[in-house]
Amino acid sequence: MRKYTFIAIGGMLGAILRYIIKNIHIVSYKGVIPINTLILNVSGAFLLTLILTLTFKVFELDADMKLGITTGFLGAYTTFSTLCKEVVNLMEQGNYYSSISYVGFSIMMGLAAAYFGVVLGREVVAKYISNHNGSNNV
Repeated sequence: MRKYTFIAIGGMLGAILRYIIKNIHIVSYKGVIPINTLILNVSGAFLLTLILTLTFKVFELDADMKLGITTGFLGAYTTFSTLCKEVVNLMEQGNYYSSISYVGFSIMMGLAAAYFGVVLGREVVAKYISNHNGSNNV
């Protein structure tokens, strides 16, 4: 039951943050690609891989807490279904090039963000280990 509580709380917080970010108006942006959803999904991919890399390698995080952050918070924060709905809307409006670009950008930037999350996580892990081992030798 405890894990479901963490997932529910994380999901609530992730959904609220997604709603806030989704409704931010970017003043200078005039394109048809839904930039807010792109930002949400790319940043979510980065955060997921960063958090998982850190919690598997360095930080002992309770399994239920990890589920609350990853499945709950980041699951609600990112949104594949909204991306799909927005792509269909672009296609219905005749913006075929933009819809294909949106999917391509989402995939490429999401994968790049996930990669950089892992790289950053590994760098933090390496620094943590070197600092931790260095203090034991003093």
